[in-house]
Amino acid sequence: MKAGKDKVIAFHYTLSVDGEKVESSHDGGEPLWILLGHGQLIPGLEKALEDHGAGDTLQVEIPPAEGYGERQEGQIQRVPKKYFHQGNRLKPGMTTVLSLKQGGQRAVTVHKVGMSTIDVDMNHPMAGKTLNFDVAIQEVREATEEEIQHGHAHPPGAAAH
Repeated sequence: MKAGKDKVIAFHYTLSVDGEKVESSHDGGEPLWILLGHGQLIPGLEKALEDHGAGDTLQVEIPPAEGYGERQEGQIQRVPKKYFHQGNRLKPGMTTVLSLKQGGQRAVTVHKVGMSTIDVDMNHPMAGKTLNFDVAIQEVREATEEEIQHGHAHPPGAAAH
């Protein structure tokens, strides 16, 4: 079976940027389970996975426009420390997760730490970077009706929600 919209795909990956390994599921981790066509992956990686099957391996270079976008100037924002988990431990250059007022979260880079506020760069930490993925596809299957309704894959053994 080939990967495509509304198919569940399980894969291992290694992400490298500028020749340096950033993260990997190959190091004893579980594969990533994704429901394709539902915005769970950056566009370039989702497009690269289409029409591949279990056992396929691929190397994918994704330009910023198909990854996390280009860096935008003027994206520094001052945020009260209360919106950060362990805000007192943050230092310039660290990446962290910002809890948004409207719900959800966003990855940001700490620019400056003050007494009660933190200046953060709202660009995604990977914005402006070319991403290199090594991917090994483990499984491709039809999504269940429940997975399509929920908009994400349910890995084997996952708790019901």
